Amino acid sequence: MTKKVLFISNGHGEDLNGAAILAALLELKPDLGVSALPIVGEGRAYQKMGIPLIAPTRNLPSGGFIYMGYDQLWRDMGAGLFGLLGSQLGALGQYGKKGDFVFAVGDVVVILAALLTGCPFGVFLVSSSAYYEGRMILPLLARWGLASGRCKVVFTRDNFSALDLQKRGLKKAEFRGYPIMDGLTTEDAQLELDPQLPLIALVPGSRMPECGHNLALQLRTIEILHQEVGFNAQVCAALVPQLQENLRPFLTPIGWSLSEGGVMTKDGIKVNYYSSAFGEILQKCDIVLGMAGTAVEQAVGLGKPVLQFPGRGPQFTYRFAEAQNRLLGLSVKTIGTKPATIDTLREAAKTIPQILSDRDYLEACKINGKVRVGQAGGSLAIARRLLELIETQET
Repeated sequence: MTKKVLFISNGHGEDLNGAAILAALLELKPDLGVSALPIVGEGRAYQKMGIPLIAPTRNLPSGGFIYMGYDQLWRDMGAGLFGLLGSQLGALGQYGKKGDFVFAVGDVVVILAALLTGCPFGVFLVSSSAYYEGRMILPLLARWGLASGRCKVVFTRDNFSALDLQKRGLKKAEFRGYPIMDGLTTEDAQLELDPQLPLIALVPGSRMPECGHNLALQLRTIEILHQEVGFNAQVCAALVPQLQENLRPFLTPIGWSLSEGGVMTKDGIKVNYYSSAFGEILQKCDIVLGMAGTAVEQAVGLGKPVLQFPGRGPQFTYRFAEAQNRLLGLSVKTIGTKPATIDTLREAAKTIPQILSDRDYLEACKINGKVRVGQAGGSLAIARRLLELIETQET
């Protein structure tokens, strides 16, 4: 009988990890009956693969960052949060009557969702790391869920976290790699680069309209870099399709224009933008101006230095950036503690050539990336372990 497996995740990065593991799982066992429940957002990573979703999905104003403040919760409630949750809870209950296994990618929310199905399950704690506080800090409900006999395996995003959990008695904790490092290829090259000039990558995030506001801050930094600092570089922006299709409202207020061929321009400065060359941009860049979560982690994993400054949120605030610094270590430098001002951008622009001229620091970033994030291969390693567990469950 075909085994039925449900993937649950709660965020953009979580969806990417879940989809990567799911793709590897289907390569190993094509006849699995797979489905997904992305609790936050629309689950585009699953939809692109043609994976059926068991409940309705919706983009809410907070983008899943309710913990950033009560105002985010009120906005989500006004946009139908409780109705959406009701539909998803109902779908989980129905799945539990016929499903064989659940894989939860995220934090306490997905752990509780997996418990609600009544099925055996595995967890990937992609949202937690011992690097944040020197040890794994998990909510009481999360610890309770992981201790359940129905929880068969707990994957962590780094080896430091797995060792910490094992020392504290959670023997089912394992590190098999970090799936977001898979698929960052340059096979279909799109970039036309000058080998004599450094390449700066702009990574403004994925949530609209925040990523548009972040991009505007990054473009102003590039202006200062060229006009005030006098540093010549080539720049490529990695944009999500939704932002690429709605660029003009964010560019016009800061005096930038759109030109043919995917180019943003101002006063002779050119920034090429792409929505399908993310892996190539990260692989080939020398430094990243980042205001994102998962994309910054991927950059660090590739050994790239990342320079960031807080925006106005809801995601990329100083609170988020500071936590990311603790997670990713020396590879990330954060300028400012409040939403970026022109002085913040000037400091960031001055810092770019300093970073690029520091050979010892650049070498340290390569080593740090392997330790904090890891290399490719995590998707397949996790999928193999999952398949072992799925096939041992009684139908």
